[in-house]
Amino acid sequence: QMQLVESGGALVQPGGPLRLSCVASTSFFRTDWMNWVRQAPGKGLECVSSIDIGGDSTYYADSVKGRFTISRDNAKNTLFLQLNRLRSEDTAVYYCVRGRDAYDLWGQGTQVTVSS
Repeated sequence: QMQLVESGGALVQPGGPLRLSCVASTSFFRTDWMNWVRQAPGKGLECVSSIDIGGDSTYYADSVKGRFTISRDNAKNTLFLQLNRLRSEDTAVYYCVRGRDAYDLWGQGTQVTVSS
């Protein structure tokens, strides 16, 4: 069973950048869409970005469009999320998630806190 391990979460000031990473334990990473899903305190889950198998097609939620960039390195079984111009409302636990029509594998999450 493949495992996903996120890293890179931190306390950052508003307007600052951050880069999240997610490493998969097997090369099955290369066979499926990948997503970043976040959950803010007291709120539901929100898919903020998705990327297809080859990295050619991406999706962004309106709330992050123009500020976040998703990418993947299939040779290293790694998914990335570059977060720029962070806002307080971006504070959340960010999960790396596998799947397109169904999310079938989740990482443990990494905390991003945006505060001055």
